[in-house]
Amino acid sequence: MSRDPIIIKTPHEIEIMRKAGAITAGARSVARAAIADGLTTKQVNREVNDFIIKSRAIPTFKGYGGFPASTCISVNEEVIHGIPGKRVIHNGDIVSVDVGATFGGFVGDCAGTYPCGEVSEQAKKLIEVTRQCFYEGLKFARAGYRIDDIGSAIQEYAESHGFGVVRDYVGHGVGRNMHEAPEVPNYSIKGKRANPRLVAGMTIAIEPMITAGGYGVHVLDNDWTVVTNDGSLAAHYENTILITDGEAEILTMAENID
Repeated sequence: MSRDPIIIKTPHEIEIMRKAGAITAGARSVARAAIADGLTTKQVNREVNDFIIKSRAIPTFKGYGGFPASTCISVNEEVIHGIPGKRVIHNGDIVSVDVGATFGGFVGDCAGTYPCGEVSEQAKKLIEVTRQCFYEGLKFARAGYRIDDIGSAIQEYAESHGFGVVRDYVGHGVGRNMHEAPEVPNYSIKGKRANPRLVAGMTIAIEPMITAGGYGVHVLDNDWTVVTNDGSLAAHYENTILITDGEAEILTMAENID
């Protein structure tokens, strides 16, 4: 767990983050609409990049740590950090899209997994459960609760449906930087790691990464793309949220629910 201080945002900074979040949510919607049989992941990335630039924002991912694209696009057994390229999307695939946009010096970060055409019942269930995992965690994303309350709720829900919860990658704080304190695991950390209490003004990304099999993952030779060890399908759902004195505010939700 990072020892960096947790940055509480001012009302002015929160307003900028709302704008960054709206652009990022729009970019995710663009990606979702672009997914189609026969398209390459590079083509989907181009649509997202163009939308972010036209929105007068900066693609956060491009160049981040050396990442070569504006979007992480991960297909089927790929969990996260898929590099857009020549891979062709086919009917029956599930496609995870992770996008970030920086506006006014602040970052929005969100992700979603979407079907291409007709997919298997297992794939449908995995996508639905992963998305609901986010909302199960969101119930505890309010002042007074702790980081562990979010992760425990996510883990319990995913495992109750027979799915695995990735341990190697976690959610995080968001603000002027894409990754800030605190880390936000999708599993219980009680008694194992630092477990800060949530306070109003925190902005965090909750991002369940769920598999249809075991939770073990590894990185491919490109040094970016993370895949399941057992080749099982994986899904990813993420939003940047604001902790308030009441219910959390989702900063990266488009009008058409993603």
